[in-house]
Amino acid sequence: MAHNDVELRTFAFVDRLQPQMAALLGSVMSGDPVVEGMSELYLEISPGSDVYALVDAAVKATGVRPGSQVVERQYGMTELHSMSQDAVRQAGQTILDLLGITEADAQPAELVSAKVVSNIDAYQAQLVNRSRKGSLLVAGESMLVVECQPAAYISAVGNEVEKSASVKIIDVRGVGQFGRLWISGLHSEVEAAHDAVRRAFETKPWSHRR
Repeated sequence: MAHNDVELRTFAFVDRLQPQMAALLGSVMSGDPVVEGMSELYLEISPGSDVYALVDAAVKATGVRPGSQVVERQYGMTELHSMSQDAVRQAGQTILDLLGITEADAQPAELVSAKVVSNIDAYQAQLVNRSRKGSLLVAGESMLVVECQPAAYISAVGNEVEKSASVKIIDVRGVGQFGRLWISGLHSEVEAAHDAVRRAFETKPWSHRR
């Protein structure tokens, strides 16, 4: 099933899901939900419909479970997970072998924006809360909003931030042109999360090749 014309937009490995990210992601997944401690692989490709065969092959070969499978106008995205890091890594390699490409062919994650808003107004907090899937944003807290591309890398970014800073995960959205992450908490902790975001894009902890 080798494809020379495939565009590998995202190939991101999450070593161990943190508590908040696991709770948020598990609550919105349309497939098998994740729990804390699992490992994940995020894959985004074009043509989007190729994702169906790739997910099927990876599940059959390694026993990983699919949590999400979204095919939109241009891209196909999937999330695969297991309690076994080795199984998730093998699932990724199975997909790469079928496509006839390597992880190096993936589009690198790019930090588009990371902005801190301090002392959030009550009305602004309510607007954010109306559409959030995670924790509540409370007036007076600071908020960090992160954008990256390709979109599917953003969940790996959020997981790395949760490892480094004592903050609340308000929401994460990894489908579309840009991935977005909302975080809140004490201003000092949100600044620490801001630093963690920048480190993540420098060190790329989601790469299999590390």
